[in-house]
Amino acid sequence: MAIYHFDASVISRSKGRSATAASAYRAAERVVDRRTGEVHDYTRKHGVEHTEILAPEHAPDWARDRSALWNAVEQIERRKDAQVSREVRVALPSELTAEQNRDLVRGFVQAQFVSRGMVADIALHAPGREGDQRNHHAHIMLTTREIGPEGFGAKNRDWNAKEVLVDWRSSWAEHVNQTLERCNVHERVDHRTLEAQREEALERASVAERNGDERVHVAEMARAVELDRPPLPDVGARGWSMMRRGIATPASDRWQEVREIGLQVREVAREFQTQAREWLERTLDRVQERAAALGLARAPETALERLQAARASRGAMDAPQTALERLQAARAVRGQDRGVEVARNVESAGHALTQQDRERERMLEQERAVERQRAAERKGPSHER
Repeated sequence: MAIYHFDASVISRSKGRSATAASAYRAAERVVDRRTGEVHDYTRKHGVEHTEILAPEHAPDWARDRSALWNAVEQIERRKDAQVSREVRVALPSELTAEQNRDLVRGFVQAQFVSRGMVADIALHAPGREGDQRNHHAHIMLTTREIGPEGFGAKNRDWNAKEVLVDWRSSWAEHVNQTLERCNVHERVDHRTLEAQREEALERASVAERNGDERVHVAEMARAVELDRPPLPDVGARGWSMMRRGIATPASDRWQEVREIGLQVREVAREFQTQAREWLERTLDRVQERAAALGLARAPETALERLQAARASRGAMDAPQTALERLQAARAVRGQDRGVEVARNVESAGHALTQQDRERERMLEQERAVERQRAAERKGPSHER
């Protein structure tokens, strides 16, 4: 599935970094830093699928040459702690072809950066040999000064505003989704927090339930389950470098743990949706059969009619949202790890869509009561101390 990732950072001398070294590494090229005399040779680096430089039309020709561009940046900056470049890293949809991803990045960079007067150095990277093979991504190095026909001018402090960064983040999501739609790919990305997306899914599920649209209701509830997971933590450039070399760090270990939780939750959410759909299909088939057996003039047609007929013929039934409520209640009582508990309980939620689950519900309620009693007993002595 398409994954949203947008990260912006600054390349600064205060951290021992340079624009020439960064550009050489990302483009897998050889760049000589004329200011320091250092040679940055990464021509043996693998995984760089495409590189190019985009600049405003009025920019001088040398601005489109990687070595000349970043050497000019280094020479114009005098401070020891100068910020020599801004870098944006974005995840590319694995559902798109290499050409489609190139066009996607070009359009976004032209609209958001070049049109503002920046020069953008783009490098599209393939997934690492050891990591997730869907991890196609792009590095976009940006100049911090506006460029004119005569070269670089003053730094534009407006580009540091939080509102601009927020606009870049939402704009990337829009560009990705427009490209996915144009390429007939069903997947979409969202730049908002997981919590905000989950609340929206629950609201849509509630609206669908009120309208009697059980299919949309099931789909949105499954999406809410999938979003009920912790976000991936930030590892940092140094952490990523160590991970690629096979060196574990606390940050990388945590990232791997959270990523595994996310994969488990997605898998369980898909299973949940599949079982819920099967339950719905079986229910509707029985309604049609019952209508035919009773000799009704017509079988229920709309989703609301079918749902009402099913409930009337079979009595009150557990709908998919009840499964999620059980999941949340069980997690709150047991107080176990958030992601793992989601996986375990949603798996049970899928099976909870049958009549036999009523007995399980009764047993779960007994378990809750026992846990509450134990919690109360544990809590009492702590207040006395």
